[in-house]
Amino acid sequence: MTTEAIDTESLINQIASDAREASLVLANSPTEQKNTAILKLAKLIEQNVYKLKAENAKDLSAAGENGITPAMLKRLELSDRMVSDMLAGARQVAELPDPLGESLETYDHPQGFSIEKVRVPIGVIGIIYESRPNVTVDCAILCLKSGNASILRGGKEAYHTNIALAKLVTQALEESGLPPKASQFIPTKDRSALNTLLKLDDKVQCIIPRGGEGLIRFVAEHSHIPVIKHFDGICNLYADKELDIAQAKELIVNAKCQKPSVCNAAENLLIHRDIANKALPEIAKALIGEGVELRTDPQGKAILDTCDIESEIAQDDDWGTEYLDLIISIKIVDSTEEAIAFINSYGSSHSDCILTTDKEAAEKFLNGVDSATVYWNVSTRFTDGFEFGLGAEIGISTDKLHARGPMGLRELCSYKFKIVGDGQIKT
Repeated sequence: MTTEAIDTESLINQIASDAREASLVLANSPTEQKNTAILKLAKLIEQNVYKLKAENAKDLSAAGENGITPAMLKRLELSDRMVSDMLAGARQVAELPDPLGESLETYDHPQGFSIEKVRVPIGVIGIIYESRPNVTVDCAILCLKSGNASILRGGKEAYHTNIALAKLVTQALEESGLPPKASQFIPTKDRSALNTLLKLDDKVQCIIPRGGEGLIRFVAEHSHIPVIKHFDGICNLYADKELDIAQAKELIVNAKCQKPSVCNAAENLLIHRDIANKALPEIAKALIGEGVELRTDPQGKAILDTCDIESEIAQDDDWGTEYLDLIISIKIVDSTEEAIAFINSYGSSHSDCILTTDKEAAEKFLNGVDSATVYWNVSTRFTDGFEFGLGAEIGISTDKLHARGPMGLRELCSYKFKIVGDGQIKT
């Protein structure tokens, strides 16, 4: 083992130990003190926007030289919109009720003592993420409000921006009288740091990876710590035979094109056979107008060919591909049941939508699709913690244990039982 590896291992162990100590303090910190730190962080970000963008420019320059795709470059940019969303998210989280101590269930035992199930923090949460620097702030504030210490491991492509934001988080904690080690950014690009962190199950209670499938599978396969994850965002739209074409066209374009590089953007479009000849050409023209490449099954291509609309034949692996780009796969189906079966087979249990005016078909879809979020005539782009009123999100889980969908404050909590009596003994 090299000296650098030994130093990195010692660094990560120290970070985890400090986080564990801080988590025990945070678990019993007053709500007002946590809110003060969150609002102070928002103010510090506002006061330091120029410096933050200067650091972000370093990351953007390096990313450009390394040939990063335009879509990923956009995710990396600390834009005015990203700054505005971070500030809005922080202020909304500060206004949300503190989940800690919430009584979930109560039971009076026949022998006269009471049992109460209450919400408590998970403890120390490690977040592994790529590209988007706003994740540093979102995760820090959500963990703080829910009483958890956080260890943040951002991608090397956003290193300078993340370091600058993490310093502001530390400053906000210190100035609010909270442990400065309650949120720590791992200050090294050494890849061995992640391997070390994933083994520290005696100090870290949960790992949440956010990024591409490769990163998430690596974390899930190597972690000794429970992992909350989603591997892909293969989101599907189903245009039913009872369709408002004008409305559907707008929703489809939004779900695919508004921000194609994110996990809640649509990747597959299914169209009922009975409406395909009428609806598909209109929808295709709207998508092509936004620069979208169409990959269709043979039936869809035959329809588009008669209208001189360009498309390619979809390959088998296209249906299960998260493009994160202006590409969409299109398939003609015979029924709502076939659409549901397709989505449950090829989707990633993330976000799926039915476009229809038929309530019965919609209910069948909403109940039959096994995904974390299911929509009826609403763009999948709304799968987001901020949009769901959570203030921000620490990730979107496609797992079923213990959280599913956008993860806000309550999803960052566990629970314990408080038993109060007066000398009762088991007989």
